[in-house]
Amino acid sequence: MRRIATLASVFAMFAVPVPTAAADDINWDRINLASERAAIERFQAFDQRLQDVGWRMVRGNAEFCERVIPSVGLQLQDLASYGSPTIARAALGMTGDFAVQTAARGSPAADHGAFSLNREINRLVRLNPNNLEAGERLDWQRLKRVHDHIDALLAITGAVEVGFADGDAAFIRSVPVCATRFELSSEGRRAVADGDRVVIGMEFPGFAYDEEVFAGVVAHELAHNLLGHSAWLDRNGRGRRNVRRTEREADRLMPWLFANAGYDPIFAQRFMEEWGPRNDGGLLRNRSHDGWDERAEFIAAELPKIRALMESEGKADWRSHFTREVDPDAGLSQDQ
Repeated sequence: MRRIATLASVFAMFAVPVPTAAADDINWDRINLASERAAIERFQAFDQRLQDVGWRMVRGNAEFCERVIPSVGLQLQDLASYGSPTIARAALGMTGDFAVQTAARGSPAADHGAFSLNREINRLVRLNPNNLEAGERLDWQRLKRVHDHIDALLAITGAVEVGFADGDAAFIRSVPVCATRFELSSEGRRAVADGDRVVIGMEFPGFAYDEEVFAGVVAHELAHNLLGHSAWLDRNGRGRRNVRRTEREADRLMPWLFANAGYDPIFAQRFMEEWGPRNDGGLLRNRSHDGWDERAEFIAAELPKIRALMESEGKADWRSHFTREVDPDAGLSQDQ
């Protein structure tokens, strides 16, 4: 579970691998649209699982996060980011490029009931996102601009009206969440956090676990963002000792995030016990991390304090009661 300093290597994640071709060059006799749709929907199923868990984490811990934003739990897709937008449109039965990708379980978008998978969208208040200029195929930037536009609308009004291609519309109000986006990469086994996002590859072994255990990787990477580790390492250096301290701190915060999200915090420890023996590398592991058994012990050591707080206060206030491994202000100048 390593973090990254640059973003370029992960942004191909929006593309389900389909042939790149202009509409006039496609040999439709060789295209199996049912298979193309199945590949897209498989990607969406993984993404839905990630968004469901991520939403529980950022919603349940919003009270304690330093950076909080309004959100409705809606994620869109832009077919311009696919290898062949023409094939993707045909596979999904769409005429435009924008549609529902996920509505996180328990979010305002999901509770509304209008945001079904692949429902085509042509309006966000006054903006038709299909009218925005798209880049080359596999381009992710237009989709990011649209998600940023939704965030800006919510920051101003706290709500957004979404228009559908079938003529209907839905008005949804936001709720506060911790400021992190969750994104699924179409390939790879890595789980990374960059301060603003958590990105997990479809091949990450944890997707095979029960939700309560899979939530461990989401909580670990989210913890890096909530604790400001990327910026802290930028200021203080990414030497092995510093990275190890931030990794340990993220491990220890995991069960706190679990408790506030409504998961039993014991599953944070169980994630490490399930994932660790098969994936920490033994003698060849990256020495910037503790061994999986040590990591599980550090997590377990947090559980009594968490359980006592949940019993007495009904919440695990990590802003007040979590002991930091690093000085969060280290490396800040006097005028920052």
